[in-house]
Amino acid sequence: MSARWCTELPNGVRLSVQITPNAKKSEVLGIHADALKIKLQAQPIEGKANEALIRFIADKLGLPRRAITITHGHLNKHKLLEVDCTGLTEESARQALL
Repeated sequence: MSARWCTELPNGVRLSVQITPNAKKSEVLGIHADALKIKLQAQPIEGKANEALIRFIADKLGLPRRAITITHGHLNKHKLLEVDCTGLTEESARQALL
């Protein structure tokens, strides 16, 4: 089963996410409009929400933060992330994040 918000790459996966900053706690809300919707307990200033997103995804996937890169949407609530981990599949990413 393929999910548009998560696609496999040769060296890991690409994630499409939609963030909502200033939440009481960081959590995954589910899938919304082909993106993984995530609430973050961080303000959207000075890159704090981006840092919190990378930390949150890394913790969920059990990877170091350096394995996750925001490739598009640094100043937007819709972002594309690439997770660099050759053993990570679309299915394992979906299970860890949902």
